[in-house]
Amino acid sequence: MLCVYLTSLFLLTILAVVVQGAVVEARSRDTFAPKVFIISMFDAEGDAWHGIPEFNVLERNITIPGFSPLFPQAHCTRDGSICQLVTGEAEINAASTITALVQSPLFDLTHTYFLIAGIAGISPRLGTLGSVTFARFAVQVALQFEFDAREKPAEFSTGYVPQGSMAPDEFPQDLYGTEVFEVNEELRQIAIRTAKKATLFDDTQSQQYRVNYATNSAFGPGAAAPSVVACDTATSDVFWTGNLFAVAFENTTTLFTNGSATYCTTQQEDNATLEALMRGALAGRVDFSRIIVMRTGSDFDRPFDGQTAAANLFVGTPGFDIAIRNIRAAGVPIVTTIVSGWKARFERGVMPSNYVGDIFGSLGGTPNFGPGSIFRGRPALRRRSLRLRVSGPILAV
Repeated sequence: MLCVYLTSLFLLTILAVVVQGAVVEARSRDTFAPKVFIISMFDAEGDAWHGIPEFNVLERNITIPGFSPLFPQAHCTRDGSICQLVTGEAEINAASTITALVQSPLFDLTHTYFLIAGIAGISPRLGTLGSVTFARFAVQVALQFEFDAREKPAEFSTGYVPQGSMAPDEFPQDLYGTEVFEVNEELRQIAIRTAKKATLFDDTQSQQYRVNYATNSAFGPGAAAPSVVACDTATSDVFWTGNLFAVAFENTTTLFTNGSATYCTTQQEDNATLEALMRGALAGRVDFSRIIVMRTGSDFDRPFDGQTAAANLFVGTPGFDIAIRNIRAAGVPIVTTIVSGWKARFERGVMPSNYVGDIFGSLGGTPNFGPGSIFRGRPALRRRSLRLRVSGPILAV
């Protein structure tokens, strides 16, 4: 009887091991480890990646809990090496979708490169309709105090004042941690070199519209043909326009980065996306040094000489079509370069030569903007409970 019992126990143990192995194997098969994940913000940006000859991201469509109800699926190639999603527009949608992605058990993102690829308003001082820009810095320019312009102090150049400060040109004394992100400069330069090999699209409508900017020598780039530009991006939920806001947020970008960043595009999502990826990096689920921020110019952030700010806004997006097409034109070579060069170069990562992370120094290292690392150059603790005094008012963290 004892022999029968031991035999049965042995068989049950073997069966349990086999079943457990099958479950693990099934889970392994169901887990995607993309080499590149493309992040789009609305439907037209997402559609830019469909129907292209280089790869088909519609071969596998995976519904992810927590994604936007308008865009509930991630789309991947059959082998899962390239994936793409649409976050929905503005900061809340972007943060929510990317958080859901980072936390999804269906993806292993520890070695994934993220290509943020969308359209944006562009400054005619640095680029034009259809230009492709790559940012090193993303600055949350609207995270400030704000006066209605009709009630601002007469000596203020703008109604925006950094939080905790008493004047527009004073560095913010209260920081939330999402004001500035810096990404991998070495990876950005690879993306720029690769994109410059592409042939960018242009069209008659955009050519005719940008002629309006030729009368102002400061707007020379705005009157030129599309090109690839290294410059930085500003995040604001408010879709703003006009010379006064443009100058104000140029100044904010310079102020918040201690003069390191050069503003050229304005969009609604990037700091939110980067914060969600930052949290993923702190949890060990994402490598923050594998992020590319690419934006193409669809409209100008300020009017041409003689045009009103309202007319500039309500003319819409005269470069929309070529901005969407140039997402694909510049983006596809970047994606295929990473995938084809995976074993030779990209699997091990691209070592940054610059600081990479947020304004707090959460991942370790010391930012060259803001107050420096609040964690003394070491990675952040899992639980934060800290108040830091920065030359005057208390900075709450």
